[in-house]
Amino acid sequence: MIFDLTGEQEMIQQMTRDFAERHLKPVAEELDRTKAFPFENLKKLAQLGLMGMNISVDYGGSDVGVIAYSLAITEIGKACAATGVTTSVTNMVAEVIQEFATEAIKKEHLPKICDGTYPAGSFALTEPSAGSDAASIRATAVKDGNGYRINGTKTMITSGEHSGITVVWAVTDKSARKGKGISAFVVEKGREGFHVGKNEEKLGQRASTTNELIFEECWVPDENLLGKEGDGFKIAMMELDGGRIGIGSLALGIGFAAIEYATEYVKNREQFGKPLSNFQAIQWMIADSYTELEAARFLILRAAYLKENGRKFTKEASMAKVFASEAARGVTIRSVQMLGGYGYTKDYPVERFLRDVIVTTLYEGTSEVQRMVIAREILRGG
Repeated sequence: MIFDLTGEQEMIQQMTRDFAERHLKPVAEELDRTKAFPFENLKKLAQLGLMGMNISVDYGGSDVGVIAYSLAITEIGKACAATGVTTSVTNMVAEVIQEFATEAIKKEHLPKICDGTYPAGSFALTEPSAGSDAASIRATAVKDGNGYRINGTKTMITSGEHSGITVVWAVTDKSARKGKGISAFVVEKGREGFHVGKNEEKLGQRASTTNELIFEECWVPDENLLGKEGDGFKIAMMELDGGRIGIGSLALGIGFAAIEYATEYVKNREQFGKPLSNFQAIQWMIADSYTELEAARFLILRAAYLKENGRKFTKEASMAKVFASEAARGVTIRSVQMLGGYGYTKDYPVERFLRDVIVTTLYEGTSEVQRMVIAREILRGG
Protein backbone atom coordinates (compact mmCIF):
# COMPACT_ATOMS: atom_id res chain seq x y z
CA MET A 1 0.00 0.00 0.00
CA ILE A 2 1.29 3.45 -0.91
CA PHE A 3 1.05 5.97 1.92
CA ASP A 4 2.48 8.98 0.08
CA LEU A 5 0.21 11.96 -0.49
CA THR A 6 -0.05 13.49 -3.94
CA GLY A 7 1.46 16.87 -4.58
CA GLU A 8 -1.98 18.47 -4.55
CA GLN A 9 -2.92 16.81 -1.26
CA GLU A 10 0.32 17.97 0.36
CA MET A 11 -0.27 21.49 -0.93
CA ILE A 12 -3.82 21.60 0.49
CA GLN A 13 -2.62 20.23 3.82
CA GLN A 14 0.16 22.83 4.07
CA MET A 15 -2.07 25.67 2.90
CA THR A 16 -4.69 24.81 5.51
CA ARG A 17 -2.06 24.38 8.23
CA ASP A 18 -0.57 27.80 7.46
CA PHE A 19 -3.98 29.46 7.44
CA ALA A 20 -5.02 27.75 10.66
CA GLU A 21 -1.84 28.82 12.44
CA ARG A 22 -2.19 32.44 11.30
CA HIS A 23 -5.93 32.98 11.54
CA LEU A 24 -7.67 30.27 13.58
CA LYS A 25 -5.37 29.34 16.44
CA PRO A 26 -4.84 32.96 17.67
CA VAL A 27 -8.59 33.54 18.19
CA ALA A 28 -9.70 30.06 19.33
CA GLU A 29 -9.57 30.85 23.05
CA GLU A 30 -11.49 34.10 22.60
CA LEU A 31 -14.15 32.41 20.47
CA ASP A 32 -14.54 29.73 23.13
CA ARG A 33 -14.97 32.38 25.81
CA THR A 34 -17.37 34.65 23.90
CA LYS A 35 -19.21 32.02 21.80
CA ALA A 36 -18.80 34.36 18.82
CA PHE A 37 -19.55 32.64 15.50
CA PRO A 38 -16.42 32.83 13.27
CA PHE A 39 -18.01 34.51 10.25
CA GLU A 40 -14.83 36.14 8.95
CA ASN A 41 -12.65 33.04 9.11
CA LEU A 42 -15.35 30.86 7.56
CA LYS A 43 -15.54 33.28 4.64
CA LYS A 44 -11.77 33.06 4.22
CA LEU A 45 -11.91 29.26 4.31
CA ALA A 46 -14.51 29.39 1.54
CA GLN A 47 -12.23 31.64 -0.51
CA LEU A 48 -9.51 29.01 -0.14
CA GLY A 49 -11.87 26.41 -1.61
CA LEU A 50 -12.43 24.56 1.66
CA MET A 51 -16.24 24.74 1.82
CA GLY A 52 -16.88 22.67 -1.29
CA MET A 53 -13.96 20.28 -1.36
CA ASN A 54 -15.89 17.47 -3.02
CA ILE A 55 -18.12 19.69 -5.12
CA SER A 56 -17.74 19.95 -8.89
CA VAL A 57 -16.06 23.06 -10.26
CA ASP A 58 -19.24 23.48 -12.33
CA TYR A 59 -20.98 24.55 -9.11
CA GLY A 60 -18.08 26.55 -7.66
CA GLY A 61 -16.41 23.73 -5.74
CA SER A 62 -12.75 22.76 -5.64
CA ASP A 63 -13.35 19.01 -6.22
CA VAL A 64 -10.06 17.94 -4.60
CA GLY A 65 -11.24 14.66 -3.10
CA VAL A 66 -12.03 13.06 0.23
CA ILE A 67 -8.42 12.53 1.33
CA ALA A 68 -7.62 16.22 0.90
CA TYR A 69 -10.85 17.04 2.75
CA SER A 70 -9.81 14.86 5.70
CA LEU A 71 -6.35 16.42 5.83
CA ALA A 72 -7.84 19.92 5.81
CA ILE A 73 -10.38 19.21 8.56
CA THR A 74 -7.61 17.80 10.76
CA GLU A 75 -5.56 20.99 10.37
CA ILE A 76 -8.57 23.22 11.04
CA GLY A 77 -9.64 21.14 14.05
CA LYS A 78 -6.15 21.27 15.46
CA ALA A 79 -6.36 25.08 15.58
CA CYS A 80 -10.07 25.65 16.35
CA ALA A 81 -12.50 22.78 16.83
CA ALA A 82 -15.58 25.00 16.57
CA THR A 83 -14.50 26.23 13.14
CA GLY A 84 -13.61 22.66 12.21
CA VAL A 85 -17.05 21.20 12.90
CA THR A 86 -18.75 24.07 11.07
CA THR A 87 -16.54 23.44 8.04
CA SER A 88 -17.13 19.68 8.16
CA VAL A 89 -20.93 19.93 8.35
CA THR A 90 -21.07 22.59 5.64
CA ASN A 91 -19.11 20.35 3.28
CA MET A 92 -21.46 17.48 4.10
CA VAL A 93 -24.52 19.61 3.31
CA ALA A 94 -22.98 20.64 0.00
CA GLU A 95 -22.36 17.00 -0.89
CA VAL A 96 -25.92 15.87 -0.19
CA ILE A 97 -27.28 18.70 -2.32
CA GLN A 98 -24.91 17.87 -5.17
CA GLU A 99 -25.82 14.19 -5.07
CA PHE A 100 -29.59 14.37 -4.70
CA ALA A 101 -30.97 17.83 -5.56
CA THR A 102 -32.47 18.98 -8.83
CA GLU A 103 -30.20 20.82 -11.22
CA ALA A 104 -31.96 24.10 -10.45
CA ILE A 105 -31.35 23.72 -6.72
CA LYS A 106 -27.71 22.79 -7.29
CA LYS A 107 -27.11 25.86 -9.44
CA GLU A 108 -28.90 28.12 -6.98
CA HIS A 109 -27.31 27.02 -3.72
CA LEU A 110 -24.01 25.20 -4.23
CA PRO A 111 -22.08 28.26 -5.45
CA LYS A 112 -23.29 30.20 -2.40
CA ILE A 113 -22.01 27.47 -0.08
CA CYS A 114 -18.69 27.21 -1.87
CA ASP A 115 -17.93 30.93 -2.05
CA GLY A 116 -19.02 31.71 1.51
CA THR A 117 -22.18 33.67 0.63
CA TYR A 118 -23.81 31.23 3.03
CA PRO A 119 -21.72 31.28 6.25
CA ALA A 120 -22.59 27.61 6.78
CA GLY A 121 -24.98 24.80 5.96
CA SER A 122 -26.93 22.70 8.45
CA PHE A 123 -28.09 19.08 8.57
CA ALA A 124 -31.44 18.90 10.39
CA LEU A 125 -32.08 15.25 11.21
CA THR A 126 -32.04 14.95 15.01
CA GLU A 127 -35.23 15.55 17.01
CA PRO A 128 -35.97 15.64 20.76
CA SER A 129 -37.28 12.05 20.59
CA ALA A 130 -35.10 10.81 17.72
CA GLY A 131 -31.35 10.92 18.21
CA SER A 132 -29.51 7.67 17.53
CA ASP A 133 -32.82 6.19 16.32
CA ALA A 134 -33.15 8.52 13.33
CA ALA A 135 -35.91 6.42 11.79
CA SER A 136 -38.21 7.57 14.60
CA ILE A 137 -38.42 11.21 13.53
CA ARG A 138 -41.84 12.85 13.92
CA ALA A 139 -41.55 15.99 11.79
CA THR A 140 -43.98 15.80 8.88
CA ALA A 141 -44.09 17.11 5.34
CA VAL A 142 -47.58 17.03 3.84
CA LYS A 143 -48.20 17.56 0.12
CA ASP A 144 -49.81 20.93 -0.50
CA GLY A 145 -50.31 22.00 -4.11
CA ASN A 146 -46.99 22.09 -5.93
CA GLY A 147 -45.03 21.74 -2.72
CA TYR A 148 -44.91 20.44 0.85
CA ARG A 149 -45.83 21.92 4.23
CA ILE A 150 -43.31 21.01 6.95
CA ASN A 151 -44.15 20.87 10.65
CA GLY A 152 -41.95 19.71 13.51
CA THR A 153 -38.97 20.46 15.72
CA LYS A 154 -35.32 19.60 15.24
CA THR A 155 -32.69 19.80 17.96
CA MET A 156 -28.89 19.86 18.32
CA ILE A 157 -28.49 21.25 14.80
CA THR A 158 -24.97 22.49 14.07
CA SER A 159 -24.92 26.04 12.62
CA GLY A 160 -28.73 26.14 12.57
CA GLU A 161 -28.81 29.81 13.52
CA HIS A 162 -26.33 30.96 10.88
CA SER A 163 -26.72 28.52 8.00
CA GLY A 164 -27.90 29.85 4.66
CA ILE A 165 -29.31 26.48 3.67
CA THR A 166 -30.67 23.59 5.74
CA VAL A 167 -31.40 20.01 4.74
CA VAL A 168 -34.47 18.84 6.69
CA TRP A 169 -35.83 15.33 7.15
CA ALA A 170 -39.56 14.76 7.60
CA VAL A 171 -42.15 11.98 7.32
CA THR A 172 -44.10 12.12 4.06
CA ASP A 173 -45.87 8.76 4.39
CA LYS A 174 -47.10 7.90 7.88
CA SER A 175 -48.45 4.55 6.69
CA ALA A 176 -45.02 3.29 5.56
CA ARG A 177 -43.07 1.03 7.85
CA LYS A 178 -40.45 2.63 10.07
CA GLY A 179 -37.74 4.43 8.13
CA LYS A 180 -39.42 4.02 4.73
CA GLY A 181 -41.73 7.03 4.69
CA ILE A 182 -39.09 9.71 5.35
CA SER A 183 -38.06 12.33 2.80
CA ALA A 184 -35.40 15.06 2.73
CA PHE A 185 -35.86 18.68 1.69
CA VAL A 186 -33.75 21.77 1.13
CA VAL A 187 -35.07 24.70 3.17
CA GLU A 188 -33.65 28.16 2.60
CA LYS A 189 -33.07 30.57 5.47
CA GLY A 190 -35.89 33.09 5.78
CA ARG A 191 -38.73 30.85 4.61
CA GLU A 192 -41.99 31.66 6.36
CA GLY A 193 -42.62 29.21 9.17
CA PHE A 194 -38.91 28.38 9.65
CA HIS A 195 -37.86 29.56 13.12
CA VAL A 196 -34.59 29.27 15.03
CA GLY A 197 -34.97 28.29 18.68
CA LYS A 198 -32.50 28.17 21.54
CA ASN A 199 -28.75 28.04 21.07
CA GLU A 200 -27.54 25.26 23.36
CA GLU A 201 -25.11 26.16 26.14
CA LYS A 202 -22.42 23.57 25.48
CA LEU A 203 -19.38 22.25 27.32
CA GLY A 204 -17.07 22.70 24.34
CA GLN A 205 -16.88 23.87 20.72
CA ARG A 206 -18.78 26.88 22.01
CA ALA A 207 -18.30 29.09 18.93
CA SER A 208 -20.16 26.50 16.87
CA THR A 209 -23.86 27.26 17.32
CA THR A 210 -26.07 24.27 18.12
CA ASN A 211 -29.72 25.15 17.71
CA GLU A 212 -33.28 24.03 18.00
CA LEU A 213 -35.12 24.55 14.69
CA ILE A 214 -38.89 24.86 14.58
CA PHE A 215 -41.04 24.39 11.47
CA GLU A 216 -44.61 25.66 11.57
CA GLU A 217 -46.50 25.28 8.32
CA CYS A 218 -43.24 25.93 6.46
CA TRP A 219 -44.01 25.54 2.76
CA VAL A 220 -41.34 24.49 0.25
CA PRO A 221 -41.80 23.80 -3.49
CA ASP A 222 -41.58 20.35 -5.06
CA GLU A 223 -38.13 21.13 -6.47
CA ASN A 224 -36.75 21.32 -2.90
CA LEU A 225 -37.28 17.58 -2.44
CA LEU A 226 -34.01 15.62 -2.49
CA GLY A 227 -34.20 12.45 -4.55
CA LYS A 228 -37.66 10.88 -4.41
CA GLU A 229 -40.27 10.68 -1.70
CA GLY A 230 -39.27 7.99 0.77
CA ASP A 231 -35.53 8.26 -0.01
CA GLY A 232 -34.81 10.38 3.06
CA PHE A 233 -33.59 7.75 5.51
CA LYS A 234 -31.31 6.17 2.91
CA ILE A 235 -29.91 9.60 2.02
CA ALA A 236 -29.26 10.40 5.68
CA MET A 237 -27.39 7.16 6.32
CA MET A 238 -25.28 7.59 3.19
CA GLU A 239 -24.29 11.13 4.15
CA LEU A 240 -23.60 10.23 7.76
CA ASP A 241 -21.01 7.71 6.54
CA GLY A 242 -19.10 10.55 4.91
CA GLY A 243 -19.70 12.83 7.88
CA ARG A 244 -17.96 10.31 10.12
CA ILE A 245 -14.77 10.76 8.14
CA GLY A 246 -15.00 14.48 8.83
CA ILE A 247 -15.60 14.08 12.57
CA GLY A 248 -12.84 11.49 12.88
CA SER A 249 -10.50 13.93 11.16
CA LEU A 250 -11.60 16.71 13.50
CA ALA A 251 -11.00 14.55 16.58
CA LEU A 252 -7.56 13.66 15.25
CA GLY A 253 -6.67 17.33 14.99
CA ILE A 254 -7.77 18.04 18.56
CA GLY A 255 -5.79 15.06 19.85
CA PHE A 256 -2.63 16.20 18.11
CA ALA A 257 -3.10 19.76 19.38
CA ALA A 258 -3.30 18.46 22.95
CA ILE A 259 -0.34 16.09 22.92
CA GLU A 260 1.90 18.47 20.99
CA TYR A 261 1.27 21.19 23.56
CA ALA A 262 1.77 18.78 26.46
CA THR A 263 4.99 17.41 24.96
CA GLU A 264 6.51 20.88 24.69
CA TYR A 265 5.39 21.65 28.23
CA VAL A 266 7.09 18.61 29.81
CA LYS A 267 10.32 19.36 27.95
CA ASN A 268 10.52 22.70 29.74
CA ARG A 269 8.90 22.00 33.11
CA GLU A 270 11.31 20.75 35.81
CA GLN A 271 10.53 18.67 38.88
CA PHE A 272 12.95 16.86 41.17
CA GLY A 273 15.79 18.69 39.45
CA LYS A 274 15.17 17.56 35.87
CA PRO A 275 12.69 18.06 33.02
CA LEU A 276 9.46 16.09 33.28
CA SER A 277 10.25 14.62 29.87
CA ASN A 278 13.11 12.65 31.48
CA PHE A 279 10.68 10.54 33.51
CA GLN A 280 9.65 7.20 32.04
CA ALA A 281 6.01 7.67 33.09
CA ILE A 282 5.79 10.81 30.95
CA GLN A 283 7.70 9.25 28.05
CA TRP A 284 5.23 6.37 27.92
CA MET A 285 2.32 8.81 27.85
CA ILE A 286 3.93 10.52 24.87
CA ALA A 287 4.67 7.24 23.10
CA ASP A 288 1.18 5.84 23.60
CA SER A 289 -0.48 9.09 22.53
CA TYR A 290 1.37 9.48 19.25
CA THR A 291 1.00 5.78 18.44
CA GLU A 292 -2.76 5.87 18.99
CA LEU A 293 -3.20 9.05 16.94
CA GLU A 294 -1.13 7.70 14.05
CA ALA A 295 -3.24 4.53 14.06
CA ALA A 296 -6.35 6.72 13.98
CA ARG A 297 -4.93 8.72 11.09
CA PHE A 298 -4.50 5.62 8.96
CA LEU A 299 -8.00 4.34 9.69
CA ILE A 300 -9.41 7.72 8.66
CA LEU A 301 -7.36 7.92 5.48
CA ARG A 302 -8.33 4.36 4.58
CA ALA A 303 -12.03 5.27 4.81
CA ALA A 304 -11.38 8.47 2.85
CA TYR A 305 -9.54 6.52 0.15
CA LEU A 306 -12.42 4.08 -0.24
CA LYS A 307 -14.99 6.86 -0.49
CA GLU A 308 -12.88 8.83 -2.94
CA ASN A 309 -12.61 5.78 -5.18
CA GLY A 310 -16.31 4.98 -5.15
CA ARG A 311 -15.98 1.87 -3.01
CA LYS A 312 -18.11 0.79 -0.05
CA PHE A 313 -16.82 2.46 3.12
CA THR A 314 -19.60 2.26 5.73
CA LYS A 315 -17.75 -0.11 8.07
CA GLU A 316 -14.43 1.65 7.60
CA ALA A 317 -15.93 5.09 8.29
CA SER A 318 -17.46 3.85 11.54
CA MET A 319 -14.20 2.16 12.55
CA ALA A 320 -12.30 5.37 11.85
CA LYS A 321 -14.79 7.55 13.70
CA VAL A 322 -15.07 5.46 16.86
CA PHE A 323 -11.34 4.79 17.11
CA ALA A 324 -10.22 8.34 16.31
CA SER A 325 -12.70 10.05 18.62
CA GLU A 326 -12.02 7.74 21.56
CA ALA A 327 -8.26 7.80 20.99
CA ALA A 328 -8.27 11.60 20.81
CA ARG A 329 -10.34 11.80 23.99
CA GLY A 330 -7.90 9.51 25.79
CA VAL A 331 -4.89 11.40 24.50
CA THR A 332 -6.38 14.72 25.60
CA ILE A 333 -7.09 13.42 29.11
CA ARG A 334 -3.49 12.18 29.20
CA SER A 335 -2.30 15.61 28.09
CA VAL A 336 -4.14 17.25 30.97
CA GLN A 337 -2.44 14.77 33.30
CA MET A 338 0.96 15.68 31.89
CA LEU A 339 0.41 19.32 32.86
CA GLY A 340 -0.74 18.35 36.33
CA GLY A 341 -2.87 20.97 38.10
CA TYR A 342 -2.14 23.53 35.40
CA GLY A 343 -3.86 21.28 32.87
CA TYR A 344 -7.10 21.80 34.76
CA THR A 345 -6.96 25.59 34.49
CA LYS A 346 -8.09 27.91 31.71
CA ASP A 347 -4.60 29.43 31.59
CA TYR A 348 -3.53 26.47 29.44
CA PRO A 349 -5.30 25.28 26.27
CA VAL A 350 -5.43 21.56 27.09
CA GLU A 351 -8.48 22.27 29.26
CA ARG A 352 -10.28 23.61 26.17
CA PHE A 353 -9.05 20.73 24.01
CA LEU A 354 -10.60 18.29 26.48
CA ARG A 355 -13.95 20.09 26.43
CA ASP A 356 -13.83 20.26 22.63
CA VAL A 357 -12.96 16.61 22.03
CA ILE A 358 -15.65 14.98 24.18
CA VAL A 359 -18.48 15.69 21.73
CA THR A 360 -16.67 13.92 18.89
CA THR A 361 -17.73 10.62 20.48
CA LEU A 362 -21.36 11.78 20.31
CA TYR A 363 -22.28 13.54 17.08
CA GLU A 364 -22.53 11.91 13.65
CA GLY A 365 -23.45 8.80 15.64
CA THR A 366 -22.28 7.93 19.14
CA SER A 367 -19.48 5.45 19.76
CA GLU A 368 -22.13 2.90 20.66
CA VAL A 369 -23.89 3.41 17.32
CA GLN A 370 -20.58 3.06 15.48
CA ARG A 371 -20.02 -0.30 17.13
CA MET A 372 -23.51 -1.40 16.09
CA VAL A 373 -22.76 -0.40 12.49
CA ILE A 374 -19.39 -2.16 12.48
CA ALA A 375 -20.81 -5.38 13.92
CA ARG A 376 -23.77 -5.31 11.51
CA GLU A 377 -21.49 -4.91 8.51
CA ILE A 378 -19.19 -7.71 9.66
CA LEU A 379 -22.07 -10.08 10.37
CA ARG A 380 -23.46 -9.34 6.91
CA GLY A 381 -20.12 -10.34 5.48
CA GLY A 382 -19.10 -6.78 4.62
